[in-house]
Amino acid sequence: MKYKIILVVLAFIAIPFKSSAKDFNLKKDLLLVHFDCKTDVDDLQTAAALATLMSNSKFSKIKYHAVAGTYGIQKGLYVPPNKLFKLAFGNNWTDANKNFKNAIKQVKMIAIKTLKDGGDIWIAEAGQSDFTAELIKAIRLELPQLNSKDRIHVVQHSDWNEKVTSKESLQFVKKHINYHKIADGNVVGNGTPGFRTPEYTYWKKNIKTKKLIKIWQLAIEISNKYNGKDGRYNNEAISAGGLDFSDLSEVCWILGIQDIKDTEQFFSSYAN
Repeated sequence: MKYKIILVVLAFIAIPFKSSAKDFNLKKDLLLVHFDCKTDVDDLQTAAALATLMSNSKFSKIKYHAVAGTYGIQKGLYVPPNKLFKLAFGNNWTDANKNFKNAIKQVKMIAIKTLKDGGDIWIAEAGQSDFTAELIKAIRLELPQLNSKDRIHVVQHSDWNEKVTSKESLQFVKKHINYHKIADGNVVGNGTPGFRTPEYTYWKKNIKTKKLIKIWQLAIEISNKYNGKDGRYNNEAISAGGLDFSDLSEVCWILGIQDIKDTEQFFSSYAN
């Protein structure tokens, strides 16, 4: 009986959503979200979801920056996100597709300022780690005394993203920073929010601000325009009229948001 009781108790111990030794410091840390935008259109809806989350009063003061075009070695056409990113993020984003080297310089300056001010860098990989690897190299070159393993954190949720990251870049990132692989954000009930929902079409009922409605409308419009076109990946959830912003699961992990189960709960909890 004693052992049975112990087993029952253990069965009800929840597995923690966030297992990092550090928590995101809302006052000092920097959130970078790297979007590959190639060839899946889900990044467009992730950008809209990020703008939604950052507009919520709980997170509106977070220092964050978005980067487009951080793709790896995968084949296929790019999904141009510029119009959406300008609407969603204003000037708070960098175009790595247009000029990779210049993007590294720009993001490096933002990251170094945070590091010098005592904050950590948290990178959500809405794509591959090739851009991240070059960014870390640039930071370490300018700050040789930096303990990057302690101060820079990367979160990845996709096996496929790792497979189409160049082998050298992935090895470098895993060696030199605090790398976290979390459960896939395409699935509900695996320990992270599931944000790929073919049947979810009623997002607008929960959004109250005109700008966020315009952002989501544009994200869906561009998604439908490029989804599966000219050899691009066909996202079946989006083809069905639903949503896919699965990469936002990494941002939720970084911010320690443990109360979101799925797409519907995201909109009901954070769209206002």
